[in-house]
Formats: sequence, C-alpha cells, structure tokens
Amino acid sequence: MMPVTEAIQLDHEHLIHPLQHPNFHREPKIWVKGRGALIYDAEGREYIDGLAGLWNVNVGHGRKELAQAAYDQMSAIAYHSAYTGGTNYPAIELAKKLSELAYPQINNFYFTSGGAESSESSFKTARFYWKAVGKPDKVKIIARLRAYHGLTMAAMSATGMPNFWTMFEPRVPNFVHIESPYPYRFNNLDPSVSPGIAAANLLEKKILEEEPDTVAAFIAEPVQGAGGVIVPPEDYFPRIRAICNQYDVLFISDEVITGFGRTGRWFGLEHYGVQPDIMQFAKGITSGYVPLGGIGVSDKIAEVMNSVPPSQRWMHAYTYSGHPTCCAVANANLKIMEEEGLVERSAAQGKKLMQLLDELKAVEGVGNVRGLGLLAAVEIVADTETKAQFPADRQLSQRLMDALLAKGLYTRALFDAICISPPLVITDEQMERMVRIIRETIPEVLDAVS
Repeated sequence: MMPVTEAIQLDHEHLIHPLQHPNFHREPKIWVKGRGALIYDAEGREYIDGLAGLWNVNVGHGRKELAQAAYDQMSAIAYHSAYTGGTNYPAIELAKKLSELAYPQINNFYFTSGGAESSESSFKTARFYWKAVGKPDKVKIIARLRAYHGLTMAAMSATGMPNFWTMFEPRVPNFVHIESPYPYRFNNLDPSVSPGIAAANLLEKKILEEEPDTVAAFIAEPVQGAGGVIVPPEDYFPRIRAICNQYDVLFISDEVITGFGRTGRWFGLEHYGVQPDIMQFAKGITSGYVPLGGIGVSDKIAEVMNSVPPSQRWMHAYTYSGHPTCCAVANANLKIMEEEGLVERSAAQGKKLMQLLDELKAVEGVGNVRGLGLLAAVEIVADTETKAQFPADRQLSQRLMDALLAKGLYTRALFDAICISPPLVITDEQMERMVRIIRETIPEVLDAVS
C-alpha cells in the first residue's frame, strides 16, 4: 500500500470529488477499514461513523455476508441486461420482498443505481401517468425548500437548496418550491390552524397558483435529511395526502434516507399513517455496499403502465437497472436487517439517542434538538432567544465538522446543525461517546467563532 502522503498527492492531481474544491480537500482522510459503527483511516486512527457513510451503511461496516453475496452472484453471472425480455433471479426476489415490506398499495418496483436516478424515474413516471390517462398538461413538480432529491439536472431542480443551483443554472423548467414544515423556524401566519396544517396548506396554495391541471406531483422526504434533519409535525403528512387527493396530484415519497429502518420503521411515512403514490429509495437498501436505488409505484400506476398501447409504453431505462449483483447484495442486506431486528433496534436506540441529545439543550449555543429513530440533529445558533444564526463568513458548519473529526467523530454539519445518522448496529457505549464528543466540541468551536 502506498504511503499516505503520496496517495494524497496523487488524489490532488487526478481525482475529482463530489462538491469539488481544493480549499476543502487539503488533508483528506483515506478510509481503509470499517467494523460495525467504527471506521479507520490509513494512519490507523479510529472514528465513530456518525453518518453511516452518507446516511446509508445501515447494517454497519465489514459485513462479510454482503461480500459473500456479491462474490457468489459475480461467480455465477455478475451482470446481464434486465431490459424487457430478460430478467434475473435476484431482481425478481428483491421486487417480491419489497412488495412485502413497502406500503400496501406499492407492489411494483423499478431499480436504478442510486437516489438521483430514482428521482428522475419518479418525475418521468408521474408525467407518463398523466399523459396515459389523458391529462398531458400535468407536468409540474412541487418540492420543498431544504429538500434534497439528488443533483442530476431534474433532481437538482427539485432539490430546494440554492447553493446547489448557482453554477448550473438555468434549472429545468416546471419545478417549483414551497416552504419546509420546519417546526423550529416555521412562521405560522394562520393561527386558526396548527403549524403542521399551515405548512401543508402551502401546498394547496401553490397548486392553485400553478393551476391543478398543470401539476403532476408533489415530492417530499418524510424527514428532510440533508436540509438539516427536519422532522415534520405529526399532522403535516395526513393533510398533504388529503390535498394531493383533492387536486389529483401524485404524492412522491423520497425514502432514500428514511427507508430501510433509519427512522425506526421500514419506511418513513409509516409514522404518519399515509401512503404515497410513488416511493423512491436507495442508500440503505444495500447499506451502501454496492450502488442500488429504485422506485415503487402504486397499483393504480402499475395498471396504467401495463395497459397502454405498445406505441405509448414507458420508454424509460438504465443499463444497470435490476443489476444481478446489486440485487443479490440487497437481498442479503434485507435478510440481515430482519434476522437481527435492526428496524426495531433503530427505534429503541433512537429513543436512547434522543434522551442523550436532550441533555445538550443546556449547552450554550444549542438552539434545537430533533430526531426520529437513528436520524437526529443538534442545531447551533448565535442567540437561543432570537434563533439568530451565525454569519456565513464564520463557516460554523465546516468548523464543527473539522473539530468533531479531530475528536474522533465523523459526521456532517448542515445549516449549522450537527447531523447524526449512525449505523443501526451502534452500541450504547459508542452512542454515549458520540454525544460526549459533541458536548465537548460545541463550546470550543463557539469560542473560536465568537
């Protein structure tokens, strides 16, 4: 193995990273090993993986069962096309399993390579559906501010974070946004209803502004992840579902982060007692061991897909859709999750995590603590009374990430909120150590930026 300094120099010379800029990549960590909720760099230092890789290593690092599943499938047939006219056993098995785990009305699945492709597939499927049923003008997608749905062109246009748009404008037309149901900061202008209902009613207002006959779908994460882990009020999504029903708008649930046990349920909308028309997923379906994503569609949409004339069929495809090896790993991953009760474990550990995090409310600068299952955040503010944020030039999020990493905790800080999303196998001791590091780090960083 080459020396660390040489490897980093070659990285600088040849490798382009996501969110590339040399200012943030002067001394990158070279990750070489992981076990459970722990990861190790090339210099042998141990860290708690507080973000499960990138919200996705649900069953933990170093699971040889998943490596074996990939080996076994690759040894038989690693890849062949799953275009219409061909299929494979792992993809069939996975689709069947998902029909058992997902929402009752979601029973048909299409596989992609990741979350952004899943968003693209959802948008195209929504447009296809409305054209097929004789409403071709229903093409618009309504999303939310602070939403993250990927960074390909259409997915980026749905993502509600302007910093991702700046250098790639103009965005794809017919994507519009409403405010997030952010309990800590949402300004309810209608005191006659709860904040959750008021936030949901913004969807109705936007549909009427755009005209219902032009709106194809509304897309939402059950818990907004990269937007800072925003857990909506309990009455938000039931009202959203009712609005979509009233105005004939498809409801797309983006379960890329919230799927596969992350929130203490198999899928995030289960907490709110509603079902989507389309659900999209990725990340936790393989625990990040190989790339895989997909969408599931309601029985109503599937029936339309299967009943149109051949000349109007669903002409959507990816080379790696239904990739045998990726589907085999997903099947093994879901087996681990069921046999080890990791969804239930996420719910139980999530309660313990929130108890630990609640104690941080006494720490100066902590404005809000929130979470659901093993998905949580600690938001840091300049003034807890006014909820004022630090000026952008203080670079608080970057300072927090750097300081946490130096103390042995890998995670991300987004919108000045320390995000917490560890592998579902994290132990009590590791969780306590993680929160202790956060407690120690916040005052040190605030002293530096004040």
